[in-house]
Amino acid sequence: MMDKSEKRFERDIESFLISPAGGYTQFCGQDVDGNWVHTRQHDIAKCIYMDVLCEFIAKTQPKEWAKYTKYYGASATDKLYHRLETTISNQGLLYVLRNGIEDMGCKLKVCFFKPESNLNPLATERYEANILGCTRQFRYSTANTNTIDMVLSVNGIPVVALELKNQLTGQDYICAINQYKSDRSSKEFAFRLNHRFLVYFAVDLYEAWMTTQLADGKTRFLPFNQGSNGAGVTGGAGNPQNPNGYATSYLWEEVLQRDSLLDLIHRFISFVKEKEEVIKNGVSKTATKEKMIFPRYHQYDVVRKIMADVKHNGVGQNYLIQHSAGSGKSNSIAWIAYRLASVHDADNNGLFDSVIVVTNRVVLDSQLQDTINSFEHQVGLVEAIDDKKNSRSLAEAINDKKRIIICTIQKFLFAKKDMEKFRGRKFAIIIDEAHQGQNGESAKALRRSLIDIGVAIKEYAEEAGIDEEEVDLTDEYINAVIGQGRHDNQSFFAFTATPKGQTLESFGTMVGITPEGEPIKAPFHVYSMRQAIEEGYILDVLANYTTIKEAFKLIRVSEDNPELIEGQASRALFNYYKQHGYTIAQKTEMIMANFLDNCRYQIGGKGKAMVVADSRTNAVRYYLAIKKYIADHAEQCVGCDVMIAFSGEVTLDDYPSEKPFTEATMNLDENGKYITTDKKFRKAFHSSQYNILVVANKYQTGFDEPLLHTMYVDKKLRDVTAVQTLSRLNRTAPGKNSTFVLDFENTEEDIKDAFLPYYETTTLEGSTDLNRVYDFRNKIRDFMLYNFEDVEVFNKFMATQAGKEQDAAALGRLSGMFRPVIARYMDLNEDDRYTVRDYVRKFNKAYAFVTQLVRLHDRDLFNEYQYTLHLVRLLPRSGGDEFVDIEDKIKLEYASLTETFRGAIVLDEKPPVFVPGGSTAPKVPNKKKDTLQSIIDKVNERFSGNFTDADRVIIEGIYQMFMKDADVKKFRNYAKDNSTEMFVQSLFPDKFRDIVTQCFLNNNDSFAKLFNDPDFYQKVQEAMAQELYRALRKE
Repeated sequence: MMDKSEKRFERDIESFLISPAGGYTQFCGQDVDGNWVHTRQHDIAKCIYMDVLCEFIAKTQPKEWAKYTKYYGASATDKLYHRLETTISNQGLLYVLRNGIEDMGCKLKVCFFKPESNLNPLATERYEANILGCTRQFRYSTANTNTIDMVLSVNGIPVVALELKNQLTGQDYICAINQYKSDRSSKEFAFRLNHRFLVYFAVDLYEAWMTTQLADGKTRFLPFNQGSNGAGVTGGAGNPQNPNGYATSYLWEEVLQRDSLLDLIHRFISFVKEKEEVIKNGVSKTATKEKMIFPRYHQYDVVRKIMADVKHNGVGQNYLIQHSAGSGKSNSIAWIAYRLASVHDADNNGLFDSVIVVTNRVVLDSQLQDTINSFEHQVGLVEAIDDKKNSRSLAEAINDKKRIIICTIQKFLFAKKDMEKFRGRKFAIIIDEAHQGQNGESAKALRRSLIDIGVAIKEYAEEAGIDEEEVDLTDEYINAVIGQGRHDNQSFFAFTATPKGQTLESFGTMVGITPEGEPIKAPFHVYSMRQAIEEGYILDVLANYTTIKEAFKLIRVSEDNPELIEGQASRALFNYYKQHGYTIAQKTEMIMANFLDNCRYQIGGKGKAMVVADSRTNAVRYYLAIKKYIADHAEQCVGCDVMIAFSGEVTLDDYPSEKPFTEATMNLDENGKYITTDKKFRKAFHSSQYNILVVANKYQTGFDEPLLHTMYVDKKLRDVTAVQTLSRLNRTAPGKNSTFVLDFENTEEDIKDAFLPYYETTTLEGSTDLNRVYDFRNKIRDFMLYNFEDVEVFNKFMATQAGKEQDAAALGRLSGMFRPVIARYMDLNEDDRYTVRDYVRKFNKAYAFVTQLVRLHDRDLFNEYQYTLHLVRLLPRSGGDEFVDIEDKIKLEYASLTETFRGAIVLDEKPPVFVPGGSTAPKVPNKKKDTLQSIIDKVNERFSGNFTDADRVIIEGIYQMFMKDADVKKFRNYAKDNSTEMFVQSLFPDKFRDIVTQCFLNNNDSFAKLFNDPDFYQKVQEAMAQELYRALRKE
């Protein structure tokens, strides 16, 4: 009869671990006949095999052990335990495993790790001498007889605990988790954090889950599964079927195998201390939180697979890693960076001289920097080029062969001039958020500055058919071309959750060929959004989504009814509505009502919200409106405050006497000081001081705040931007089990279309036609804007003005060169101007991208590219970009917001496949003209509302009575001398009350709604005040 017991499951795991492939020694278990075998006995109270530890030290460090035993004599073992225990209590077990202990001048290692190279036979011998033990039914306490199903130890010290369950006996991993929570007290000596066990596994026939800290009922286990289709490919939660054994066998055959476990202890597991705010009895204090980080399976897998490929294929390869937002990308980057910094090839040569971690953000991501620095490393190993250091610091770090360098990609533009010409140097470049800015000048400067100049000169000479001595690096063309294409001394490791087509073409791995013979490219490793959601590592931000339709009506209030370009005027009309005081106030009412009723009570009362504005000015308006709401509803809003994030300065016409608004001056820390750094900003928002954040094109990527629960979107989101922005909500936190989105701008279909390509694996079929750059150049030439002579004169002039040779009149002469070209451009009709400008932009983009893929040995094309880079900045924009001033010709008659969708947006369709390039046809401008009134009608038709005729009568009646009032002259002066806030909040309300009272007395039926509906009264008052403020200031 087949044995289906739990003991059989344990025995099958044990049999592999104690085999030569597993690498363990059997301490307590069963032999092939099922008889129990006891070869070692641990001290239950001390939870350690001291005899094994002493045996290991004596074998690997005989001189030190002889010295130690001579000093302590018969009590050496006891003294060793006490010194070990003291050091573990002070420094933690992980530190002791990596660094050993010191006692009376003796330095004793308790573990040896695999050396990077084979150059030191003693190091290899010591590594092989590690004693890894496997114990079944491990008793951990003298207070009871409870046992752990299986324990793995390193040189006598228990480090891994496994509770094993078998569905065929009616139990599964959930039962194992419950056993840890209820029967494995965190007060036990053996279960102290970082004292004995480093990780605890709950395993059954189908799934594996893990935790690094037991906290009784609060213990949080996380899945440690490969994914439904296996590791590194698209799929959902769980594990694939294993035709050769258990679905969970990867755990003991791969992860816990001897070499892998020692590698995990040496290179993966990390013990970190983080400061966090704790509120006790209403008082906020900063507490230090300790936690052990064990890699999730996809992190373990991507590091191992990348390192295996690097060792096999060497330098010069590209790797695209598509890992979902919230997948622990910063940790994965840190683990890979440390590995690459020390990896050796089969001949024991170091593969990379430096590892450079680059981010596309202007300010170095403090979160990424902190993560890399938090992992244990030697002093001086990591050099962060943050905003306190300049580009010269980056050049010096690379010149000095710093092992790991963290910087922004923008610094390479200015650092390249200070860098040495490298010969024989090899670089690993890890790119964070690789879908951003990899085709620009900064990315080009990075590649060019890190080339092996000797190899590049040799390759260029061979391709150009000249001798190496003839390669003139002072020639700007040659200097640029040798930096083009891919370089064998540079490996790129590109991370993104949302790869674009060009990202896949630049960094993707070829996985097949289309029937037409075109390449199919995909990421090297995938941890999909679907899998992350199903495993519970991130939350589904589309599960609770509400869309709002904005309805409004504009009316023309001027005799002037000019002809305007339709698209341009429509945008201006919509912007008028968006920026209107009543619009912002109305949405703020809805936002704050939702926040106060729902969001702030989430995550144990710590819930935070983000408001995504469509412009910096509207972000400031939202910030001010929320501030006003909080002030007006002080009792309801206790504990609420708002921050704002935007770049540069903003001025508002409504605040004429105010200084320009800046992010720093609008955000204050708990001490009332300006918040001036990214790190301080994140810390302040994470604290209990703030719980609402208004953003405009900032913190929509790379901002990991687990307490963010709700997002209010008032911006059109497309493609990658939609995924990145909404993914700010998906981080998990204790007590966080949902998210909520209120969207004023996008429809359910908009968001679904944006998310589909990135829900599983993103692929690219086909490759860019490298000759498209010539096609665009020929299209430009059809318009005869400039000729070859213009290009030649420009490039010769630029060569004479390089560096310090520039004279005082150079800039003036440069701009003068383009005047005849600009004149010819202006002679073209409007359609042709739009078209040729579009072709110039496409030519520049195509050249920048193609030269990343290959070298283009075409001096004329290079010169023309240099010329058009300047030309496109000087060509006047088409009329479609001109400002349309319609503010004094229209007014907002009414506005309303109506819910159009509530529920989950389900991604159940096959994701689209990207294809490269696109048509060479230019964009077609919307130049259709129409009268202002007609355009207003069309806009109103798109945003039709449900205001009743009676509502319009009320608003119009109040407006007319005010304009006839004797005090109107006085209020005209008020409007001109005061800010909007003063006028709306302080000066106008009393007058409004007087007027509506008079209206009510004159016409009771029509105006009764104002006194029966306080919300309607407040909205009408605010809208009227805003509209009158604008009108009176213009008179």
